[in-house]
Amino acid sequence: MTVQNADRDAIRHGKITEKPLRERPSYPTWALKLTMAITGLIFALFVLGHMVGNLKLFMPDHGGVPALDTYGEFLRTMGEPLLPREGLLWIIRIVLLVSIVLHIYGAFALHGRSSRSRGKFKRTNLMGGTQSVAARYMLVTGVILLLFIIFHILDLTLGTVVASSSFEHGAVYNNMVATFAPERWWVTLVYVVANLALFLHLTHGIYLAVSDLGWLGKRGHVIMVILAYWLPAIVVIGNIVMPLSITFGLIS
Repeated sequence: MTVQNADRDAIRHGKITEKPLRERPSYPTWALKLTMAITGLIFALFVLGHMVGNLKLFMPDHGGVPALDTYGEFLRTMGEPLLPREGLLWIIRIVLLVSIVLHIYGAFALHGRSSRSRGKFKRTNLMGGTQSVAARYMLVTGVILLLFIIFHILDLTLGTVVASSSFEHGAVYNNMVATFAPERWWVTLVYVVANLALFLHLTHGIYLAVSDLGWLGKRGHVIMVILAYWLPAIVVIGNIVMPLSITFGLIS
């Protein structure tokens, strides 16, 4: 058989060709996975801290001021006088914004590379149980969470979703009560659905992050179970209890 345009240098070394089978990506896959792992853990720590802080909704007032409002004021003043008012808060916001951009880029880049590598051959149900379901809908839950973040900022940070007559900057407690009022049950439903998506996303995301960072093994299995299952469950339960308590009239 005659081979046209044979790579004679490669044939001398026992190879068909010296050319790479595919172009080397500008951003290697291992770096993308590391970026996804680090930014994912940043989000996991943030949602945990955010949930713990918001649970002050259930604490008694401090001198007539709701504990949640006191916590909100603390977030705006932390870092003073070294930093200006809200200085550290804006640093955290910028870190989260950069992290979410890198996380989204990494997610779509890795998904594209994986699809091109597999071609028409799909791998499903390799992990079994919750992990397979979470893995299958990882992009879907990611999109849901991105839309929810936008809604959440408009709702309780900028106050464009809450009725303008009810929203007041700094009045965190009253704003939460207003947005989850019984007549606005659909807002509570949005938060519940988003948090169920958060559970699936965190479960598989933390599992992958722990694995990609090399922490997954026989000794690290217990740690993985705590991080990938118990931590997301605690965060989601805490986040859901708050809007449901307001909607059903337990807090007013």
